[in-house]
Amino acid sequence: MMRIAALASHGGSILQAVIDASESGVLPAEISLVVSNNSQSGALKRAHTHGIDTVHLSLKTHPGEDVLDGAIEAALVESGAHWVLLTGYMKKLGPKTLDRYRNHILNTHPALLPRYGGQGFFGRKVHAAVLRAGDSETGATVHLVDADYDTGPILAQARVPVRANDNEESLEERVKEAERKLIVTTLCELAARKEASSY
Repeated sequence: MMRIAALASHGGSILQAVIDASESGVLPAEISLVVSNNSQSGALKRAHTHGIDTVHLSLKTHPGEDVLDGAIEAALVESGAHWVLLTGYMKKLGPKTLDRYRNHILNTHPALLPRYGGQGFFGRKVHAAVLRAGDSETGATVHLVDADYDTGPILAQARVPVRANDNEESLEERVKEAERKLIVTTLCELAARKEASSY
């Protein structure tokens, strides 16, 4: 069975969708670990509720970017993760982690990349930019992670129409719904591939 480790900074609604899909049997995978740089994050609380191993790793626990990178890499390897999923993780990954899990780190982004991606584009800031631009549609993207923000190869996208009466909150909710469905579908497709269990 495919093993997934997740990194999160805040609420963890996308993480919850993956947990639910795993527990229901829709996704043939196990969440082996949740890592957070925020010891009070909702993602850690969600993981605890479901009996998933957790660890808080940040510059508070491991001063120095290189030391922290090594600790994250070690925790992921120890968890037996085949794939690493960034679910609202607000920090760049270091070179050790990126090298160890090259082409096996996924991120979701609440827009149709390459539009509205990069540093500073996260959460409602993305939806505010979409509304300011007057776009007729937006959406969600799942992509592989590389050394920069939101620049890795795109694996899947889901389109969401922008309604005339949308505000940041209403648009965010519909995009989040699409994002949750998209990551589960993408993980199911990865799990179905032979290479998913060839490590």
